[in-house]
Amino acid sequence: AVIVFAQYAQGGTFGNAVKMAEDVTDLAKRCAAAARAAPDCLKPLDRIFLDTICREENLPGFTDCCAKKDPERKDCFLSLKNSSRGFISPFERPNAEAACKNHSQHQHPLTGYFIYEVSRRHPFLYAPTILSVAIRYGEMMKNCCGSAQDPTHNAEECFRRQAPKVVKPVQEDGTRQEHTCGILKKFGERTLKAWKLAQISQKFPKADFATVSKLVTDIANMHKDCCRGDMLDCMRDREEILHYVCTNQDILSSKIKKCCEKPLLQRSECIVNAENDDKPAGLSPRVREFIEDKGICERFAQEKDAHLARFLYEYSRRHPEFSAQMLLRIGKGYEDLLSQCCRSGAPADCGSRGEEELKKHIYETESVMKTSCDIYKEKGDYYFQNELLMSFTKKMPQLTSAELIKFTKQMTTIGAKCCQLSQDKLLPCAEENLDLVLGEICRRHLTDPINPGVCHCCSSSYALRRPCMGKLEIDENYVPLSLTPGLFTFHEDLCTSEEEKLQHKKQEMLITLIKYKPQITPEQLAAVTAAFAAMREQCCKDADPEACFVQEVPSLFSPTRSEWQH
Repeated sequence: AVIVFAQYAQGGTFGNAVKMAEDVTDLAKRCAAAARAAPDCLKPLDRIFLDTICREENLPGFTDCCAKKDPERKDCFLSLKNSSRGFISPFERPNAEAACKNHSQHQHPLTGYFIYEVSRRHPFLYAPTILSVAIRYGEMMKNCCGSAQDPTHNAEECFRRQAPKVVKPVQEDGTRQEHTCGILKKFGERTLKAWKLAQISQKFPKADFATVSKLVTDIANMHKDCCRGDMLDCMRDREEILHYVCTNQDILSSKIKKCCEKPLLQRSECIVNAENDDKPAGLSPRVREFIEDKGICERFAQEKDAHLARFLYEYSRRHPEFSAQMLLRIGKGYEDLLSQCCRSGAPADCGSRGEEELKKHIYETESVMKTSCDIYKEKGDYYFQNELLMSFTKKMPQLTSAELIKFTKQMTTIGAKCCQLSQDKLLPCAEENLDLVLGEICRRHLTDPINPGVCHCCSSSYALRRPCMGKLEIDENYVPLSLTPGLFTFHEDLCTSEEEKLQHKKQEMLITLIKYKPQITPEQLAAVTAAFAAMREQCCKDADPEACFVQEVPSLFSPTRSEWQH
C-alpha cells in the first residue's frame, strides 16, 4: 500500500503514505472480519486508494483530480505521475554511522522509508521489483551494520560495495519497462504484439498458435496498464498471466517447473530468464507452405494480420538462434514479398527471389555480429570501446562526452557478455541487449533531438532500428568545433597512475578531437595519439606539468600540423 500511495502522491511525505496505507489496511481487516460486506468493501481496489488520497487533507495538488468522477478521476491521477530525473532530488546514500544507528533503533520504519523513497522516484516501476529491492536493502543493512562492533569492519566500505547490487534491479527493470513502453508509444500495439509473439514462440515452441496468441494479447494488455502507470491493474494482470502459465506448464514448457515453485515475487523474472523449451519432435525445418501453398494470396488478402502472425509464430519457434528483432525483420520481409508476389502479373519465380533475400539478410546480420565479436576479442574492453566512440561520435556528435562514454560502455559490456557464448546464443544475446541501449538513445532523442539521421532510425521502424543505426555515417550537417584556446586543456591530473582515470581522460580527448576533426583518418588519429603520448610523458616528468601542457598543446592540435595537410 505504501508503494501505491508513494507512486500516486509523489510530493507527499513518508508520514502521509504510512497513514494512508494504515487506513487501507484497517479497512481490509474490517472487511475480512465482517459477516456481511459493507459498501466500502465492495468498491474496486483502485477506487479505495484514490478515495483515501482525496480524503487526506495534507496532500497538495490533487483538488482538480478529486473533483472528477471515475474513470476520469483515475486518468487525471495517472497523468500527474512524473518519472523525469530531477523531478525529485536523487536518493543519496546515507552516512554509514548514522544509517547503522537508525537501523538498530528503527529497523522496520527504515525499510518502509526506503520503499517510500524508491517508489516516489519510480512511479511506473512494478511493485514486486520495489519489494525485492527492499529485501536486498534490509540484507545490506544487516550485513554492513551487523559487524559494527568488529574493529576491522568498515561499514562505509561495505555500503559502497553492496549499494550498487541493491539498486541494480531498479535500474534494470526500470530501463526494460521504459524500453517496452517506448516501443508501445512510438510504434503502437501491433509492433508490441509482434515482438512478444516472436519471443513467446521461441520460449514455448510446443505451444499451439491459439495458446501463444492468448498470451500475446494478455501480455500486451498488461503492458498498456503498466505503461499508463496503473500499477494495481498492472500487478493484477501480471499475476493472472503467471497463474495461467504455471497451471498450463504441460502445454507450454518443461523448463519453467522450478520457476513456478518460487515465491510470487521471484516467479516472473525466473520465467523471463528461463531457457527456451526444446522444439517439438517432428517439426519440419522450413515453412514451405507459406511460400508454395496455392491459397496464400487469398489468405493474405482476407486476413492479413492473422496470416502474418501465424508465419511469425511458425518461423520463430523453429529459430531460437535468431533475435526477436531479426525475426520481426524476416516477418516484415515476408509481408513485403507477399505484397509484391500477390499482385496480378507478378513473375512466377517471385517467391524464390524472396528466399534469396532472406538468406542474404541472415548472412549479413550474422556477419555484423561476428565481426564485432572478432574486434572485441582482438582488442579487449578499452580499445573496443574506443572503436565504438569513434563511430558514434561521428554519427551523433551532438551527444555530450559523458553520454557517448556511457552508451559505448554499455555496448562494450554487451560484447563481454555475449561474445563468449556459442553461435546459437550469440544473436539473441547481442541484439536483444543492444536494442535496450538503442532504445535509451532514442528516448534521449525524444527529450532533446540529436540529428535527422538518428530521428529517422528511431521513428521509421522498430525492427530496422539496429541496422539503420549501423548504416549511419558522419553527420554532414554538424558544424565542427572551433579550435579555441580552451578546447584541449590538460591539467596535472593527466599524470595519474590510475589506469581507469587515465583511460577516461584519453576517451574525453578522443571525443573532442573527433568533434573538432570529424573527417580524421585512422592514420591522422594514430599520429596525433602517438604525439599526445609523447607530450604526456615529457610534461609529466617536468617540474611544472601544467605549464608544460599549456606550452605544448597548441602545437599538438594546430591546424598547420603536418598530419592535417594530407
